[in-house]
Amino acid sequence: MSYQMNSGSVRRFAKIMKFGAWLQAIPNKLTPPPFRLMQIGSAFWQSRALYVAARLDIATVLGDEALDAGVIAVRVAADADATGRLLRLLAAIGVFLETAPQVFQNNKISAFLRTDHPNSVRAMILMHNSDAMSRPWFECLEQGVREGVPPFQLSHGEELFAYLDHHVDFDSLFSAAMDSVEALTGDSFATDFNWGKFERIIDVGGSRGTKSLAILKRHPDLTALVVDRPQVIIEAEIYWANHDSSGAERLQFQAGDLLDSIPSARSEKDIYLLSAVLHGFDNDSCITILRNLANACGRSGARIALLEMVLPEVGADIAGASFDMQMFMGSRGRERTLKEWTTLFELANITLEEVIGLQSFGSILVLHPKKLA
Repeated sequence: MSYQMNSGSVRRFAKIMKFGAWLQAIPNKLTPPPFRLMQIGSAFWQSRALYVAARLDIATVLGDEALDAGVIAVRVAADADATGRLLRLLAAIGVFLETAPQVFQNNKISAFLRTDHPNSVRAMILMHNSDAMSRPWFECLEQGVREGVPPFQLSHGEELFAYLDHHVDFDSLFSAAMDSVEALTGDSFATDFNWGKFERIIDVGGSRGTKSLAILKRHPDLTALVVDRPQVIIEAEIYWANHDSSGAERLQFQAGDLLDSIPSARSEKDIYLLSAVLHGFDNDSCITILRNLANACGRSGARIALLEMVLPEVGADIAGASFDMQMFMGSRGRERTLKEWTTLFELANITLEEVIGLQSFGSILVLHPKKLA
């Protein structure tokens, strides 16, 4: 029995992604090597310019208008000349459009920085380019590579998830950024897997439950229990008390620690969802979590769905390799190959039942305790 949906579309998406990877390699073939190295070495100029534009919320200020840089500067409390030069750089790389000298408007890319855009990634840009996340890259990456220690820990004295526990504002920004992941990955996790075979999702590490909500909206008979750190659950409950969304009434929340205990399954109609959770942990912690999941499943027949990236054994694309380095920067986690994933499953006494392809750069790994095999 397969849980795969839309298999033809998934295969077509995989071919498109392969073609996209080929296109990404073209600059390396056409650009003289010294100049290409300079492009890569100065790419942080572009990321910092994008960050400042997001901080100033220029895309939201522009809305649907075309405005002179001076007008924009007044509205965002900035210098007119510097604002124009900032936007000229961003327009040159395809973010914003310069329609006349020093006159700018949103384009299809910058629109996703607007706070009123339903798929805004502004929070993600702000989070990844924040002082807390930037300093480890700039100050401690070399030391981290030499010592095999996460640069975030070297910079802040603790790893990312511990840091979140007592930096409330950054934790809130991190949660908002995680809520925007769907804008990057699309909704294929909700459409390419047959969630209709289940009655309840137990969303472990689910933050505000936005992933579960996207699924609930498509399956009116489903409910979801979101399990996360106590402060995340408190924030999530406050958030939904002030936001009305179809399906949110079928979300329940429970504080928990996936390294300690996980709510037990009630029947084979339960499925545990861990969306981009295990890539944040080292192998030993992953094995502990997987064993906790197996114990929570018991003999119920419940399944486990891991929404994770699966790297190829050789020749990872830019996205996969970049995400892997980001995990190294902030945690002892990593993106893993299928061989690395299956090694963890074996050690946790869990069976990989199926790999579900998605129209995205992730996959859903369907698992169950070995005693069900």
